[in-house]
Amino acid sequence: MGRGSRPRGPFLLPLLLLAAVASGEAPSLPLVLNTWPFRKAAEAAWSTLLAGGSELDAVEKGCGQCEVEQCDGSVGYGGHPDEHGETTLDAMIMDGNTMEVGAVADLRRVKNAIGVARKVIEHTQHTLLVGESASLFAESMGFPSEDLTTQSSLSVYLQWLNRNCQPNFWKSVTPDASKSCGPYKQAAKFTKEEQSVSKKRIDVHNHDTIGMIVIGQNGSIAVGTSTNGADHKIQGRVGDSPIAGAGAYADSTAGAAAATGDGDLMMRFLPSYQAVEYMRTGMDPTIACQKVISRIQKYEPYFFGAVICANASGSYGAACNKVSGFTQFHFMASNPTLKQPSEQIIDCI
Repeated sequence: MGRGSRPRGPFLLPLLLLAAVASGEAPSLPLVLNTWPFRKAAEAAWSTLLAGGSELDAVEKGCGQCEVEQCDGSVGYGGHPDEHGETTLDAMIMDGNTMEVGAVADLRRVKNAIGVARKVIEHTQHTLLVGESASLFAESMGFPSEDLTTQSSLSVYLQWLNRNCQPNFWKSVTPDASKSCGPYKQAAKFTKEEQSVSKKRIDVHNHDTIGMIVIGQNGSIAVGTSTNGADHKIQGRVGDSPIAGAGAYADSTAGAAAATGDGDLMMRFLPSYQAVEYMRTGMDPTIACQKVISRIQKYEPYFFGAVICANASGSYGAACNKVSGFTQFHFMASNPTLKQPSEQIIDCI
């Protein structure tokens, strides 16, 4: 077992195996799952495992591949500039054996956010570092300082300015944020404003994150996330991705989950933690994913989001919220039964 592993109860693994068989899917380890059809990220993680790398190594390599590729503009440098035109990064990595977490948020000038997150585990007694201080920490760990802005992200930013800064994330401010750019001040009278569907930017190309689950042959689990956050976010905004239990969660005695979508909303429900706790009771991973999506639906029926889940035996599933423009969710799965990283598609509920 991995460092800090906790012994499994004598009845835990049989129960998990029965749950997997009941779902109609034969469990198979090792396993790599990641949100969205980011194939090269899945291949990088899978090949790392097959070469003898640890689960944490596989998560770091897989998420790091997306940072290099700038997956769909939602991961890594040069994508989703904030309202000042700067690209900042969030990332998290978690060890399901020790329950250690390393995370960075609002990271600037450093491209390899998932690598910095792992250094938080390895070289500090902290869990989450943010902003300029996170960047200074990264530089002290040997990560190069680089400009995260590209011609593409600059073009996106300038086009947004030319649209009078639409859409944005402000409300109850003056001048009217739905019609003009800031700087803003709070309105004299507070009014609760409901975001329109267009403001929520329900768009399959605004993925917001890669979330990855890796389970080794011995049942050790690690998870990770990496993202450049919401497009045109208010400077300093942090979403669900670097928050343990929100963006992702792992416990080698139960399973793991990772989320993607509207992080400002989803982080309020801790969907990854809740899904793992459902699986701890023996619940099928697909049902666990569906239950956390259904819980959010009760409060926000039009939210954009999806969750992937896997239990400790290697059975996996996913769920997403069905809205206009987002009726199916694509994700990647890799295990010995599939032979190679394969794209999976599920219908949203």
